[in-house]
Amino acid sequence: MTQLPWGIAEAFTSDEIASLSTLRRDLHRHPELSWHEEGTATRLASALTSLGASDVRRVARTGLLARIPGRRAGAPTVAIRGDIDALPIQETTGLPFSSEVAGVMHACGHDIHATWTVGAAMLLRKAPAEGDVLILLQPAEEAAEGAAAVIESGALEGVTAIFGAHVDRRYEVGQVVAQEGPVAASADFFRIELIGAGAHGARPHESADPIVGAAMLITALQTLVSRRLDPAAPGVVTVATIHAGTADNIIPDRVLLTGTVRAVDAASRALLLEELRHMTDRVAEAHHLVARITFDQGTPPIVNPARPTAWAREAVRAILGPDADVPLAGTNMGGEDFAFYLERVPGCFLRIGAREPGGAWLPAHSSNFYAAEESALVGAAVLAETARRAAAALAT
Repeated sequence: MTQLPWGIAEAFTSDEIASLSTLRRDLHRHPELSWHEEGTATRLASALTSLGASDVRRVARTGLLARIPGRRAGAPTVAIRGDIDALPIQETTGLPFSSEVAGVMHACGHDIHATWTVGAAMLLRKAPAEGDVLILLQPAEEAAEGAAAVIESGALEGVTAIFGAHVDRRYEVGQVVAQEGPVAASADFFRIELIGAGAHGARPHESADPIVGAAMLITALQTLVSRRLDPAAPGVVTVATIHAGTADNIIPDRVLLTGTVRAVDAASRALLLEELRHMTDRVAEAHHLVARITFDQGTPPIVNPARPTAWAREAVRAILGPDADVPLAGTNMGGEDFAFYLERVPGCFLRIGAREPGGAWLPAHSSNFYAAEESALVGAAVLAETARRAAAALAT
């Protein structure tokens, strides 16, 4: 490890740091995909039990819950969430603890997220919050299904605030984003089938050509963000796949388009989805085609509310100093299912710096992504202190 940021080294003993490093590396070596996190959950349950956490149990199939008792019975309960699943990517980092599972790796830092959640539990055992802290290790974030399953299980009943975070190599270790307002986008997906009439490629006038209609539609959809959405509101409409045709002299009778729509607030999200439907119907009609449109609604946007964000910022400044509190480096149009929790419980989602000093920027979901190990200690300390401040504020 490199030198730890101010305020972190004194939070952990050397044995605790070694224990968390061992946990992180073990998780990284043995990644598991969404809904298959059996070994991961077993390993994390052992770690939490050894800390003296109470009521350690499974939730949402392959997830895990534990409780860290607070100082006062009946005081408000807050939750800390970490996600635990990996991605179907072959690792090329060359780390000495690289994935031992072919075609699967922690390319989004969930090994660190799980570790800092256990680390937060470790710190809260030594210095408890006012009330109990629920430790939630959530499965299937990458499938955008885990948070909904946790909510459906009733695991968050009685929780008054929830906090989580994500590693981010845009920031150095010791920098943290705890920012009010939008910090992640909604992530919805569409499937458009344009149905026409096939014909010989030499006689296009005998067809209702869905290829031409698809070309016009792809171009038209790019005007939704530039001409229908408020320029002050970020948005994305991406056509990602096109499937059509069987031979170079046949005009097919249908084309399939799929893609994604992203927005940072509920109103923009609703507008883009409705306008995409309207535009598709009108372009199809103009080309004598029939449009069949289906949406797969994914995660809502994450919009951090003011009061919980203030608790998180206070924690960052108290643990790391005022310079550690940094703004979001540009709009984040990625999705994150922590958003489902914030629709039901107040809370805050942070970005934790994970780039070693002088290190390169590495994109998440790439085969060479990794997070600096020190970020696990930063995340643990910040989330534990955030839970303490939230519980104290809610208890007054």
